[in-house]
Amino acid sequence: MTDLADMADMAGWACPAPLRDYQRIVLGHGGGGVLTSELIEHLFLPAFAAGSSTTRRDPTSALADAALADAAVLQIGGIRLAFTTDSYVVRPLFFPGGSIGELAVHGTVNDLACRGAVPLALSAGFILEEGLELDVLGRVAQAMGRAAAAAGVRLATGDTKVVERGLADGLYVNTSGIGLVPPGVDVRPDRAAPGDRIIVSGPIGEHGIAVLSVREGLEFGGDVHSDTAALHGLVAAMLAATVPGVHALRDPTRGGLATALCEVAAAAGAGIEFTESAVPVPPVVEAACGFLGLDPLHVACEGRLVAFVAAADADAVLAAMRAHPAGRDAVVIGSVTAEHPGVVVARTAFGGNRIVDRPLGEQLPRIC
Repeated sequence: MTDLADMADMAGWACPAPLRDYQRIVLGHGGGGVLTSELIEHLFLPAFAAGSSTTRRDPTSALADAALADAAVLQIGGIRLAFTTDSYVVRPLFFPGGSIGELAVHGTVNDLACRGAVPLALSAGFILEEGLELDVLGRVAQAMGRAAAAAGVRLATGDTKVVERGLADGLYVNTSGIGLVPPGVDVRPDRAAPGDRIIVSGPIGEHGIAVLSVREGLEFGGDVHSDTAALHGLVAAMLAATVPGVHALRDPTRGGLATALCEVAAAAGAGIEFTESAVPVPPVVEAACGFLGLDPLHVACEGRLVAFVAAADADAVLAAMRAHPAGRDAVVIGSVTAEHPGVVVARTAFGGNRIVDRPLGEQLPRIC
């Protein structure tokens, strides 16, 4: 068991297989873990910032802002707009609790919500494989339309491309979104501060296990459905309880809760401590992870968020979350600390501590 006193020395450790050792893309580069982070930091950011002084370390940069958070916030004409984009390649297209259609809408809405923005409009880009049944495409499009209507956002524009048979697993979807950031709202990962309480909005891991169960034809002793849902209503309720007290929000998608916590710890330059038994893991997810040798903390959610809230406002925010359908099972799992900056520590059921890190690559490929 790692002693907390040793963590200062460990904080600077890096993956032993950095980006420069890879000559080709591997599945792990899309997993939301260490390899994804290296791809962004060492390839995309330098390329997109070429010809300027913009770097990830420049906190005023929209490019750095987008790299560190779920969406970029842009100041345009005296208003602040949140802007994000995401692509969906989930296999299969339909799974218990949803489809690629709902996922594409909810995922982009949630990225905007995690910057405190009110989602306004989405774009939809379709990559269609030759031979795809029109009925399947129609079901996906209708699911997107219903999800957008329920979320109160417009599907305002889009594009369609067709590729040869065998090149797209039926279809892929890209969605981009814009949202309005209300005055006074400033929600971003680097605002998490020592003393903040960490709140998870509900049970974790259901989406990843739901997709895996139907893809592989596995049963784990109970029904499991994706938690895919739009969270902007929940965020609005939290901000209504206290605007300045909500410091940071993340939706734990690829890489799960562990990745969300690690990213915030790194961005804020602070440590995170949480009680492992306090994290709500449904029995079917626990059973599936035990059977497959997975860590539930690494399994993706699509309808959950993790909030970093000032201690003085934590009770009010928790009450507001529990009063909303999307947050009725919200719980406090830990806090932010000035100790061991950048390191996430879990208190185990045995009374010890373990360092929690992002997965290196892809545990469950193609789950969003």
